[in-house]
Amino acid sequence: MTLSLLQSALGLASGSLVGFTLGLVGGGGSILAVPLLVYLVGVTNPHVAIGTSAVAVAANAAVNLGTHARARNVKWRCALVFTVAGIIGAFGGSTIGKMVDGQKLLALFAVLMMVVGALMLRKRSGEGDESVRLGRENFFKLVGIGLATGALSGFFGIGGGFLIVPGLILATGMPILYAVGSSLVAVTGFGLTTATNYAFSGLVDWTLAGLFIGGGILGGLLGASLASKLAARKGLLNTVFAGLIFAVAIYMLVKSLNLL
Repeated sequence: MTLSLLQSALGLASGSLVGFTLGLVGGGGSILAVPLLVYLVGVTNPHVAIGTSAVAVAANAAVNLGTHARARNVKWRCALVFTVAGIIGAFGGSTIGKMVDGQKLLALFAVLMMVVGALMLRKRSGEGDESVRLGRENFFKLVGIGLATGALSGFFGIGGGFLIVPGLILATGMPILYAVGSSLVAVTGFGLTTATNYAFSGLVDWTLAGLFIGGGILGGLLGASLASKLAARKGLLNTVFAGLIFAVAIYMLVKSLNLL
């Protein structure tokens, strides 16, 4: 699609909002990418919105992965097994997603958003085994859970961190900090797989993806700097953001199902 000046500005602003929420509350922000592209920027084809958001999600995750890698918060072997399995799932999921009617896909996406909102309200434990390593006892768990989360990530064109983090913890027993860092390997891999699959079908707007990524970097820096100042109110921030996700999800359901 040819972007107007207003759409370009809205794309940049939307990316900034997603990056800001990711930096501020540490997850869940990318779930807003598709509804922002469809209902604010005005991308008429939901599949193009999903393909474009997958590019932005992968780029955002790659940037954040560098930060966590430098802090030694990534369990690389566990993360890579999970990611390789998930890439297979993401390819299958994104292939099926392209076949589903756009409005039905948005309705299903809205239901997924409600699940994300509910998960954000749950408190996460920081306990876990910091010395965890890849072994026979967790290899097949990582493969199975990786396949499943990758398929969902590919189908909806999302990062899937809200599923990957608890999945890694379930498979290995690693602490939340390592799960968050390690999840970014998978989010990058899943996003690239989905974006590539959609790109081969001509379902990625590269100009809009670039604007979204640029805005995301700026918003992420602002959100991260503000997060340290509001650390004591993290629970409140998560609650407010979960409420925003619920509100957007309800709007999406009403629009996609023509309830009004």
